[in-house]
Amino acid sequence: MNSGIWLNRWGRWALALGWVIAVCLPGSAADRDNPLDTLKKEHPRLILNPQDVALLKQALENDPARRETYEKIKAEADKILDEPPVEYQLIGPRLLDKSRRCLERIYRLSLVYLMSGDARYLQRAVKELDAAGSFPDWNPSHFLDTAEMSHAFGIAYDWLYHGLSPEERARIRTALIEKGIDAYLNGFETGAWWTKATHNWNQVCHGGVGVGALAIADEIPDKAEEVIRKAVETMPRALRGYAPDGGWDEGPGYWHYATVYTVYFLASLHSALGTDFGLSRHEGMDNAGQFRIDFEGPNGLCFNYADAGSRVGNTHEMYWLAHFYGRPVYAWFQREHSRQPHPLDFIWYSKEGDNPAKSGVPLDAFYKGIDVVFLRSAWNDRNALFVGFKGGDNKANHSHLDLGSFVLDALGHRWAVDLGGDDYNLPGYFGSQRWTYYRLINHSHNTLVIDDQIQDPKAAAPITAFHSAPDWAFAQTDLSAAYKIKKARRGLGMLGRRHILVRDEIEAEQPAEVLWGMLTP
Repeated sequence: MNSGIWLNRWGRWALALGWVIAVCLPGSAADRDNPLDTLKKEHPRLILNPQDVALLKQALENDPARRETYEKIKAEADKILDEPPVEYQLIGPRLLDKSRRCLERIYRLSLVYLMSGDARYLQRAVKELDAAGSFPDWNPSHFLDTAEMSHAFGIAYDWLYHGLSPEERARIRTALIEKGIDAYLNGFETGAWWTKATHNWNQVCHGGVGVGALAIADEIPDKAEEVIRKAVETMPRALRGYAPDGGWDEGPGYWHYATVYTVYFLASLHSALGTDFGLSRHEGMDNAGQFRIDFEGPNGLCFNYADAGSRVGNTHEMYWLAHFYGRPVYAWFQREHSRQPHPLDFIWYSKEGDNPAKSGVPLDAFYKGIDVVFLRSAWNDRNALFVGFKGGDNKANHSHLDLGSFVLDALGHRWAVDLGGDDYNLPGYFGSQRWTYYRLINHSHNTLVIDDQIQDPKAAAPITAFHSAPDWAFAQTDLSAAYKIKKARRGLGMLGRRHILVRDEIEAEQPAEVLWGMLTP
């Protein structure tokens, strides 16, 4: 179906971009002789198409909310004009900081150029691309860096295409092929570990390079076809992690990283090919946005288990999820929480949806796939009572030894805190020394310490009971495996929507010292 003004599922006329109503054709990329058979030849074709650009220009004139968002993005682009371009500089083993800076700049400069036609933004983008394109490599040893830079070059090539000279296109295309796409294909040839990842690395690596390949697919059809096939066939390893209900075991921060790259790729597949080969139909993905709503407390702080900070930041993918899965409350959430808008906040903006209370969202949620529970006394009340409580699996990527831990908000403050992750550049942080760091073990979490031992890093703690009623809610987890003890169960209840009760039941065959810990600010 074409872009245009359409009658949306909620019965009102709305601005519609092509990705909203693209048809999801059945079958995977492997079922087709060539997954690029339906490739649109015109530019832009990633997330946007030419009709969408025209509609967005109209929206600048007619939609005050969209115009306000655009003006904030343009102000950031104006600052970038006078900043030096990125330089090749590793922080620890990572170039990721530079890849992300390049990506953020390219999105802003490219959008403002598309909307304004002002050559200053085009020229500054080319300066950025020439600098990054001259790097010796995009650090494929830490492939996230390569993937995010490939994403940046793909968006730039596609969105700026008509303003670029043939020579500029050639430079951008060559860097994208040699430093991004070839490095990706080489990773499969050499059996790089990330090609088999089941966590956020999967979506970022395949999604980022996939976006880059779609940008130049008509110019390198053989390589682009191979990239798209591999990405579409490999990404389900991670997408299964949303099952059955949209939770994510790596914590809120990595929920965002994994989900936004999933959306970048799905949106680009739809806009460029008219299908996502069934990727969007994986169980739980339609509820992933609800997980985003549930994991944030009333004062804006998340239940930041695993290597997560207490604030996730802008989650512009919520607009796309709202449209694609027909969940308008996701759009409401993003409107209320977008403080530093991303260009996709402007492109995907929606006026649809109402707050969770009016939308009928339950106060309590149990995510069975990851054994995490959220309880609250009210929506839309900064002073509400809120707890996030987890069982889970210590083997999950980025996990801490935090089975049985919780956070607690009341009266506008967070009283029981999670310290979050530590410095990733610490020796052995992701290796043999991981469980020597205080922030990562049960001693620093709001859970039990028995005989001064750390939890078993291989243990899992299922949620064994969950109850939600208007006047009270309750969940229980079995911690026995974490402590290798006869019985260790923790129950957490919200009584009368006014009080929190934490109850531990412990049985040991030998005398044991049990410490009950809670960290406050």
